[in-house]
Amino acid sequence: MQEYKSDDYVIQVHDSWDAIDERTWNDLLAQQKTPTLFMQYAYLKAMQDSQAASPGTGWGLQIMTLWQKNADADGGSALQLCAATALYLKGHSYGEYVFDWAWADAYQRHGLRYYPKALVAVPFTPVPGSRLLAVDAAARQALAKTLIEFTHNQSLSSLHLLFGDEADLQACSQAGMMLRHTVQFHWTNARNALSAQNEKFADFEDFLSQLSQEKRKKIRQERRKVAEAGVQFRVLRGADILTSDWDFFYQCYERTYLEHGNKPYLSRDFFTQLQQNQSAHWVLFVGEIDGRPVACSLLGLDSASPEGGVAYGRYWGALERVDCLHFEACYYQPIAWCIANGFVRFEGGAQGEHKMARALLPVTTSSAHWLSHPDFADAVARFLAQEGQGVEAYLNDLNQRSPLKQG
Repeated sequence: MQEYKSDDYVIQVHDSWDAIDERTWNDLLAQQKTPTLFMQYAYLKAMQDSQAASPGTGWGLQIMTLWQKNADADGGSALQLCAATALYLKGHSYGEYVFDWAWADAYQRHGLRYYPKALVAVPFTPVPGSRLLAVDAAARQALAKTLIEFTHNQSLSSLHLLFGDEADLQACSQAGMMLRHTVQFHWTNARNALSAQNEKFADFEDFLSQLSQEKRKKIRQERRKVAEAGVQFRVLRGADILTSDWDFFYQCYERTYLEHGNKPYLSRDFFTQLQQNQSAHWVLFVGEIDGRPVACSLLGLDSASPEGGVAYGRYWGALERVDCLHFEACYYQPIAWCIANGFVRFEGGAQGEHKMARALLPVTTSSAHWLSHPDFADAVARFLAQEGQGVEAYLNDLNQRSPLKQG
């Protein structure tokens, strides 16, 4: 452990989750406006313990915590956790989904070292949510400043916070970091997005009734192809997902990566740890033909989200090719499940304009960046200003192509 002191806080830096108390971390997370299962202790620890995010794979963990001294019942003083985050020293830019390869290349062409860099993110998980966990805005602001100071003192090229929430971005902006915006596609369980009544869909057909005739017809055609191929789905949640089901899921997950010529980021052991320590947060859709499993998709669940239940599309795979099976497993089955279970939102993950045809609509996600080299910081600021205009134009174009019925 490294320990520093500022005027207001004791700053501790740990390189292992074993040094952090699970309940203390999760209690702090629960105080945030947008907590997700992916920032829970068990999920992040599984990343390290399974070696998915470890120094050997280019993810050097540095858990940053800020503490204050408070009087205890015996008249002495005790340290109280005020802010915390998971920081990684990255030796590359894989597994991030906010691309800075051009920045790294520019550094290299000028004889400068871009890696290692400092990264605040959930490894391999482009899900927006709280990153800077804090008891209040002042502590969050102090944490953002501490991260910049740490990056500077370690002679790192840059600091990046990915997929942060509004509170994170405000703290980062006030600390002098630059904001960058990207686009994701999310489905919302609302019959009329403009209505203040937040009326949910009654069923999948009710959902289809809100789409344009062209999109409604296409979805029905795609679902019919899967049904005519004899595919039926089994839905398993939480403890009902047995080890054999996780084994089949991993077989599909691994095959998807290998078919694209890549090694999977996550090992079977990672998912074993999720089964053991986070089982309630997962639902598995298993597609079968004559009782033989052929495909599956995995969703993460935040049932107790402050806004209502939220589902996150994470991974999918298939052992047999069936026309439109991907759309059924990754979009239509999850949407139908969310409607039946009253979940308010389904996030489809990074990129994928094709998701709009399935009524996942564009939303803005944001990140924050600080570069130590003044000239490169100025160049990136100009780039982000121009890129931001492009993202805004892209969003306007997407909104004009909404799959929802007009009027």
